[in-house]
Amino acid sequence: MKLSRRSFCACALGAPLIAQPAFAQAMACDVMTPERQALKTPDEAIQRLKEGNLRFVQGHTVNCDLMAQAHQTATYQSPAAAIVGCIDSRVPPELIFDQRIGDVFCARIAGNFVNTDILGSLEFATKVSGAKAVVVLGHTSCGAIRSAMAGVEMGNITGLLSNIRPALPAATEAGGTLDPANGEQVAKVTVANVRLAVEAVTARSDIMRGLVEAGELKVAGAVHDLATGEVAWL
Repeated sequence: MKLSRRSFCACALGAPLIAQPAFAQAMACDVMTPERQALKTPDEAIQRLKEGNLRFVQGHTVNCDLMAQAHQTATYQSPAAAIVGCIDSRVPPELIFDQRIGDVFCARIAGNFVNTDILGSLEFATKVSGAKAVVVLGHTSCGAIRSAMAGVEMGNITGLLSNIRPALPAATEAGGTLDPANGEQVAKVTVANVRLAVEAVTARSDIMRGLVEAGELKVAGAVHDLATGEVAWL
């Protein structure tokens, strides 16, 4: 049996010769056109992210020609979803959901909360540009969460952390002591912070609330596990 140079390299690196069907690879590399975006339902937009995270966790991410995608999307963008994530370097939304150029809008801020600027960005992503889903993505071992629990005050960080403080009561019962070294407490605040942000999207935006009521938008919360790569949906 003769092996091509490409096949030989794949074998030498221990990679499977066929990670997934060629047609699946091709479909995943198709850019999100206005026509494809219009055909997506909110549930399908969420499902696309779930499937991408599964590929990420299993090590089957799709290798696309990113420069070709950049050329194809140079004159338009039609992402299926918008993601509000933390600035943490270990949680790049495009990578953990195995998405590419033109697939998702990303708004990133320490602590993944929403404020007027983030809400305005999401209104642009959904009402103006047609995204069918908004996902608020928290993550384990979040430094912003721990800092808020510790009561850190430092320059502009003080004001930033004030956006997370409404989630702090979730950490303890009856006003117990907050402990940023307590993993269980941190996890509770992380989930509460995501849920508060999800609620705020429709509570503070008439535009997105109207889209949700019309069945044109879905807002969901999720938490990324740094250790496993898995995204748990709330």
